[in-house]
Amino acid sequence: MCWSQSNLSWQGYFSYNEIKDLSTGSNTVFAASENALFSKNLISNEIKTTNTIDGLSGETISAIYHSTFLNKTVLGYQNGLITVINDADGTILKVVDILNKQLPSTVKKINHFMEYQGIIYISCDFGIVQFNLNSMLFGDTYFIGDNGAEISVTQTAVFDGFLYAATSVGIRRADATNKNLIDFNQWKTLITGSWTGIELLSNDLVAVNTAGSVHKYNSNTFVVSGINLNQLASDMRVADGYLLLTTASSVFVYNQSLILIRQINSDAVPTGASFSCATVVGDRIYFGTTNKGMFATSISSGGIIESNTPSGPSLNNIFAIDASSTSLWAVYGGYSSDYNPYPIKSYGISKFDQTGWLNIPYEEIKDIKSTARVVINPSNEKEVFVMSYFSGLLKITDDIPTLVYTNKNSDLQDISFIANYANDVRIEGGTFDKSGNLWVNNSLVKNGIKVLNTNGSWQSFSTESILDDYQKCSFGRIAIDKLGTKWMATSTDGIIGFNEKGSVFKKISVGDDAGNLPIKNARVAVPDNNNQLWIGTISGLRIVSNINTFFTDAQLTTKPIIILEEGVAQELMYEQFITDIVVDGANNKWIGTADSGIFLVSPDGQTTLHHFTTTNSPLPSNIINDVAINGKTGEVFMATSKGMISFKGVATKANSDLSNAYVYPNPVRPGYEGTVKIAGLIDNANIKITDIEGNLVYETTSEGGTIEWDTTAFGKYKVATGVYIIFISADDGIETKVKKVMIVR
Repeated sequence: MCWSQSNLSWQGYFSYNEIKDLSTGSNTVFAASENALFSKNLISNEIKTTNTIDGLSGETISAIYHSTFLNKTVLGYQNGLITVINDADGTILKVVDILNKQLPSTVKKINHFMEYQGIIYISCDFGIVQFNLNSMLFGDTYFIGDNGAEISVTQTAVFDGFLYAATSVGIRRADATNKNLIDFNQWKTLITGSWTGIELLSNDLVAVNTAGSVHKYNSNTFVVSGINLNQLASDMRVADGYLLLTTASSVFVYNQSLILIRQINSDAVPTGASFSCATVVGDRIYFGTTNKGMFATSISSGGIIESNTPSGPSLNNIFAIDASSTSLWAVYGGYSSDYNPYPIKSYGISKFDQTGWLNIPYEEIKDIKSTARVVINPSNEKEVFVMSYFSGLLKITDDIPTLVYTNKNSDLQDISFIANYANDVRIEGGTFDKSGNLWVNNSLVKNGIKVLNTNGSWQSFSTESILDDYQKCSFGRIAIDKLGTKWMATSTDGIIGFNEKGSVFKKISVGDDAGNLPIKNARVAVPDNNNQLWIGTISGLRIVSNINTFFTDAQLTTKPIIILEEGVAQELMYEQFITDIVVDGANNKWIGTADSGIFLVSPDGQTTLHHFTTTNSPLPSNIINDVAINGKTGEVFMATSKGMISFKGVATKANSDLSNAYVYPNPVRPGYEGTVKIAGLIDNANIKITDIEGNLVYETTSEGGTIEWDTTAFGKYKVATGVYIIFISADDGIETKVKKVMIVR
């Protein structure tokens, strides 16, 4: 199962650092991360990834099991979903029976898979479910609590013909051959307490409770074994004859005599790592962490510890991104939906380019916390600025954090007027003007607009007069139009427009005579290619028809976009919480939302070209945090709360001339069902396509850097095999270009 939208393609940029569970197969280790899967072939050392682009759900994984006999991998999720991957052909099937059970959503989490006589016993937060992995059919469900109540089952094991269950209220067992195990009376409590794991170790049955005390089954009861970790064991399993117990700070490996033969502590792995699970294949231990990926080392002490994690960003919950023609930057943390950065978050910064991912850890970014925005200098892509909603402004040069601007060494101001908030400097919305100056917003202070000039000097502009109460107003994103006006979203005052030429301020707020916004809490205002201002609020969309009147109109007024849906007039994006709006090279608008995925609408908003959600696309979450576009390639990056993906369309930025115009694919081979793209265009270029005899088969005008031809004669029929001539000219006719494309049917 994979996603596709005609000729358009997807790409995943996931983090594989949060390891939820491990499983093993023939010469393969399978690792389930937050919402993706990777496997390592122990012979070739090849690492293969599987994520939502391939058909996985974006929901949070809680358990994994690989069946070597059936060559299938099963993923269990916190919400009860099950995904079965056929490793032979890569097909993916989502199984929703547990997800759809008439039970509270809080008890559907899948904790563990155990295979016995061809049946998978699924331990859930409500009980046990049988699943036949071969037929893909479910069997009985066991509610084994008192009087048939729901209880959390963490793990199951079969020993001496009995099925044992480690639960939140004790260890219970029943005859595995009993055909009536749905009757709770068939289950006997052997020992009370809260248990996290139970496993068969050689000829012994062992279990561990939440206090970290390991017990052995002996004469119809469980007795202490002498192993007491004195801390929660997040994972317990037997692999290749070893018992492995994993706590947040250590991995313990015991032999069949319960003698400790290897202990790995957190000081042996990257700073801040916390263990989640471990397994053994042959003479090597593979262990996962909650934040640093999967590692491997030999069972014998002193072995080198190696990372086995695919390249990716540090986290899936990326707060903000920025893209250039050569790189993509991502930051984490930011603030809540009401602009609150607390609790303060301490994460690193990530960069992606043709060499792969570079993750700069928090320890190397000069104590910058709650990073809220990142911007690449368009005139010098080696220079990047990161805005923090707590620590000021960070400058990065050649991938190295070099300087932090704070209230102590710049015009930036803290909010010390609030008790205990000294040195809390909240910066947002960085963007560069045509002269290369960096404009930022400074929230909750009198001089809310700052600019870092190219010579290193600072300027400040007071926003006290335009805001109702600057000490209550948080600034969001900022954008600059062709006339140099800065457009800023605010939490309490709608949209603020500012142009330093004449120090002109304008406010767009609620009310017919104040701008007609649906609400004062705005999130984004971006000018498009036709000098319209597209405004996203937490309660809908508005546009200003002509921002060129900024200096002359006393009050700028917005209007909704009215569309016809099934013959009924409706407001586009009515009451939607809009998080971002980005304009692509064809003047289409990408509109991200807080809970409804992302919309792609036509330049005038009258046509919704795409509406991508978790149900019809590889989006891992419908919560869109940020959107950025590589103007050269047209790749649209979407940062969500559960991972980042991109959509490769055809809307690229217009070029300054036609010297780089090109056609692809070329030639068009038999069986190709996509379109021919003509890229590297200038805006408003005229394109005419003829056959070799000069007969016109297609004509259009570009609205950006790329156009598409469906290889038909004006949409009527597919053109025949042959060479087709593409005539490209500027709208003034001065510059021209001729290209050819071969089509083979």
